[in-house]
Amino acid sequence: MRDTIPLLDEARALDGGNNFVARWMSGVVRAQLPGLLGQKDRAIEDLQWCEQNAQRAPNPGWLREVHYRRALLARDAGDDAQAQAYLRKSGFTGWDKPLVFTTPFSETAQRGHLFSARRITQAVPGRVYTLSGFDFTEFNFVVSEDGRELIAIDAGTRTDAARDAYDALRQAVPGLPQLTTVFVTHAHWDHVGGHRFFRGLGQPVRFYGRGNYAAELAHQGEGPQSVLPAFFGPAFRMEDVLSYKPDVAVDQRTEVRVGGTVFELVPAAGGETEDALLVHLPREGVLFAGDIVMPYLGAPFIEEGNLHGLLDAIGLIAERRPRTVLHGHEPLTRLFSRPSVLLELRDALQWLEPRVLQAVRRGDERGSSQQANLIPPSVLQASQPAQIGYLVLRENVINRLFDQHVGYWQADLQGMDALTVRDKGLLVTEYLGVTQQQAARAAARLMADGKYEQAALLMQWMRGAGPLDATAQETYREAFRRLAAKYQEYNPFKLIVYANQAALPVAHPEAEAQPTR
Repeated sequence: MRDTIPLLDEARALDGGNNFVARWMSGVVRAQLPGLLGQKDRAIEDLQWCEQNAQRAPNPGWLREVHYRRALLARDAGDDAQAQAYLRKSGFTGWDKPLVFTTPFSETAQRGHLFSARRITQAVPGRVYTLSGFDFTEFNFVVSEDGRELIAIDAGTRTDAARDAYDALRQAVPGLPQLTTVFVTHAHWDHVGGHRFFRGLGQPVRFYGRGNYAAELAHQGEGPQSVLPAFFGPAFRMEDVLSYKPDVAVDQRTEVRVGGTVFELVPAAGGETEDALLVHLPREGVLFAGDIVMPYLGAPFIEEGNLHGLLDAIGLIAERRPRTVLHGHEPLTRLFSRPSVLLELRDALQWLEPRVLQAVRRGDERGSSQQANLIPPSVLQASQPAQIGYLVLRENVINRLFDQHVGYWQADLQGMDALTVRDKGLLVTEYLGVTQQQAARAAARLMADGKYEQAALLMQWMRGAGPLDATAQETYREAFRRLAAKYQEYNPFKLIVYANQAALPVAHPEAEAQPTR
């Protein structure tokens, strides 16, 4: 262990001691070293530096571990009050935290998934406000040019979330005018579910949306509903989504003036739904893109998504040359706020598509395309956001293209049988004679080798065969905890599903929602 300390000192010195990740690693590791090595004071120094330089962190989620380690150090020093204060700041509720989470995302049984801690930012100071971390989606508000009207972009997932965001904005920015208008970028669950709150504010509110909204609502209503609480929280109500109806249908490019502010409404197919609507503020140089570039090309659990719609929508955005592109979810805005990045992404996806379709025609397994590490040459010279964006989208584009071009009988014989998870579990237990204890040991070996998917699959089969004992159930949860940790930064939907299977809450560190530019 003593050999570790010089490495920590070397890392700590990077960038003159101002590299957040290096100082974070130094503090977190030193905090866990035995007391006889005398590193506790250095650990506190590094962790305090991270607290004081939180703006240098890759994202606020990195502070979870900082606060948690401060809590443990305070507890070990006998300072229970400070230990509990830091534990609350970490977002964790106990001392049995299983894994390290640095993700900006959170999963809780009460609120579902959030992409960000609560915060209010201003794309145009005093005019365009974005509220993150109040709901599954972003809330965007525009103050009209004459200062007499407030305009919302989308209505959120739930009425309670819409109320929280609206009240937080009015508290943070006193004197805001009344809400009069809502532009809906598409009629997905998380963008219209809170519409009743805006309708009930006591003054007339006009909603603008695509004319084909009803087809989109019907499509969602026909899909599986059991997955939705894990995404949107238990307060989500499907009837709130299905009751949405725009007052004004927009089916061609339309210019609307609200309180002197010019809005250009541009219908698009989009990458996620067929009812996408780009909302452009030409004078302010801001464009609201909704979810046209949502990495899953539609919700993974229903049949939708349009790669060419995404590519075409990127072209529509680029033609308008906005200074800032605001998306329906915080990570998308973080990656794709500039049209130039979207154009780089379009080039990469245009390279990827024919290669995936060639694999489909050859009869390849979908997994083989995922494991081929398909990298277009253009990505090597692209900006960092475009590189990350391509890697985030690649898996889902491959999945969606296979889904859209391969029937329910696949070339590798998948889909031809009618076997349930129980059937597969009985194959393992009844015919191969594998006990739960043996399966748990095999899963532990798989996890030790980093094969978390295989471990989770094995334990799923075992659970399908019958109730798991305490040891096997813990192994089941551990496999999904490892999967949640593996995908925590780059695949939030997998994080949602895996954390739900593991009954694993991932809370945000404490943060205040104050307006920032």
